[in-house]
Amino acid sequence: MNRDNLDLQAIKEARQRITPFVHQTPLQPFRTLSEIANCQVYLKLENMQKTGSFKIRGAVNKIFSLTQQERMCGVITASAGNHAQGVAWAASASGVPATVVMPEKAPVAKVRATESYGAKVVLYGKNYDEAYQHARKLQAEKNLTFIHAFDDQAIIAGQGTLALEILSQMYDVEAVIAPVGGGGLLSGLAVAIKEHNPKIKVIGVQAAGAPSMDKSLACGSVHCLPEVKTIADGIAVKQPGELTFRYTQKYADELVLVEEEELTAGILFMLERGKIITEGAGVAGVAALLAGKIKLPGQKVAVVVSGGNIDPLLLSGLIEGKYQQVVSL
Repeated sequence: MNRDNLDLQAIKEARQRITPFVHQTPLQPFRTLSEIANCQVYLKLENMQKTGSFKIRGAVNKIFSLTQQERMCGVITASAGNHAQGVAWAASASGVPATVVMPEKAPVAKVRATESYGAKVVLYGKNYDEAYQHARKLQAEKNLTFIHAFDDQAIIAGQGTLALEILSQMYDVEAVIAPVGGGGLLSGLAVAIKEHNPKIKVIGVQAAGAPSMDKSLACGSVHCLPEVKTIADGIAVKQPGELTFRYTQKYADELVLVEEEELTAGILFMLERGKIITEGAGVAGVAALLAGKIKLPGQKVAVVVSGGNIDPLLLSGLIEGKYQQVVSL
């Protein structure tokens, strides 16, 4: 694959490669949110994907694209959790040994799941970026093949297969909303959608506590934040990728920010009204619509629920906080 020219054809090839290994997830109408947001909302439920997240798409495409020599070396990656599980699963399926570096405070459920797929987990650093630097160090020391969480052409192409599914499930979709961390998902979606039909809007949603892509777009170049703080650990990234920044800048129509209380409201709304468990990153698009930050009156809108791997202790705390708030009234 040409590093500088990700296109629709490459994403179609990725879809053929990964189809035997991933689920085609439902695209489900959500009447309650449609009424609140004044548009026709459909949820693309990647929380029902293998490993509980869309990340397996890029991981499978990348690992099954490796040369025999690259596989023999073994692979290493850094991740807050969802990419970790995708790489662990894909590596196991292809018989490749995998090491995953995760932040020390990564959700226990994600750490255990990653280990259950056969990967060796190393806990290091306060956040994804520190884990990433340590993974790069280990890669150099042990001559491993590095699998980037987002800034990689094959990873982005794999994530873009999600857009092809949406288009096959709803040919007349008018807008697609997706969460943004490092930008791999939004980039893949945007390339696939805009090359298929440039009239379809592509909108990214980022946590206000980790606005790395938003700041980069405002600066006109990749920007690194001094720190990030958000319950949306899946998109808590200090710096987007060079590739993902370029694709987002070129193809995305809009990027909005959601506050922590809006993410919390989104998680609880999905649980109460949709009977759907989501993580902070996964609910970003829903949170933006609930908060009125995206206006698409009357349009058919696909919202990517990117993952459901929320820490049970965090979810319990959010529910308890909501209960206490109601009782205090």
